[in-house]
Amino acid sequence: MNILADDSDFEDGAPEPRRNPDLLGQNGAEQVLAEDFASGRLAHAWMLTGPKGIGKATLAYRFARYVLANGSAEETGPSLFDDDLPSEPAGVGTNALYLAPRNPVFQRVAAGGHADLITVKRGLNSAGKPRSEIVVGDVREVGRFMALTAGEGGWRVVVVDSADEMNVNAANALLKVLEEPPPNALLLLVCHNSGRLLPTIRSRCRKLRLDDLEEATIATLLTRYMPELDAETNRELAALSDGSIGRALDLAETDGAELQIRITSLLSQMPSPDFGQLQDFGAQLAKADAVMHFETVADLLRRLLSRLIRHASGSDIGLKPDEAELFSRLTASAGLDRWLQVWEKTDDLLSRTNRINLDRKHVILNVFLNISEAARGG
Repeated sequence: MNILADDSDFEDGAPEPRRNPDLLGQNGAEQVLAEDFASGRLAHAWMLTGPKGIGKATLAYRFARYVLANGSAEETGPSLFDDDLPSEPAGVGTNALYLAPRNPVFQRVAAGGHADLITVKRGLNSAGKPRSEIVVGDVREVGRFMALTAGEGGWRVVVVDSADEMNVNAANALLKVLEEPPPNALLLLVCHNSGRLLPTIRSRCRKLRLDDLEEATIATLLTRYMPELDAETNRELAALSDGSIGRALDLAETDGAELQIRITSLLSQMPSPDFGQLQDFGAQLAKADAVMHFETVADLLRRLLSRLIRHASGSDIGLKPDEAELFSRLTASAGLDRWLQVWEKTDDLLSRTNRINLDRKHVILNVFLNISEAARGG
């Protein structure tokens, strides 16, 4: 079993997926998997897709536990594309795949000690640091593992998280397993960007896209994972999460709600922002210990400009009153083409900051001055 650099689809504050007994907001996906299992013709490979932080890895381990606890040694046969499934098989519904934490299977999976489950993720390099991709050595064990008889007489399960991080050699090694799947073997591919996978891998997997989480679900999870947050911060983070609890937790760790207020305050002053406030904001983000806060500001600026452009193009993106007023005023001063230019300049500048070690204060000043120029109609 691989020793992994990062074992979570969520970030700090949430249980690791293999140890998480709960899954909120994904009842539909859970029912699809429960129906496939109940049909007796379980697909040998599932690709769980969607943005980061919405529970894909949590669902993968949840399904893995369920299959390991309830599977039999009888051959069910491959059915990668069989959509003729029972509409309401026994046991399907909310929490259809739930397994109590006291269950021995849950405990062994949580501890990384179940003989019939392995996980493939980015391993460590020779310096002991996480690699940037999954390499063939990380995948090589899968073929051998799949060829074994299940140690507990049921299924063997492999979770790949995330599959879009495989390099070409690793992907080809996994493809060999998918081309001739052995009986009673289940491959679960967690995938943030399915377009990066080989078409031949995608064609051999049954696909399941998970929904973005509702703001109310995000707020509930934030209360559970970070009870120290006040109610207003909780609501703001939920609104900024874009349906991802992982994103909400990332923002919480870097004062995302407060930074959003600072950014919005400066933008509300356009086209003539308070230069002293702008200088102070840039100086704070230029401090040695503010790298992650700068990355959060970069993310929030990209998000805001993206929403501004969608608003300018006529898309209904559900703006709140204060955001609608700000966007209407900015787009009245400059058209869609001009804001697209601002987006391109901003994205390029923010992307180059860490790559070539640009001064973060000057970057922030330039970003806001570019926005100011556009807001003047220039």
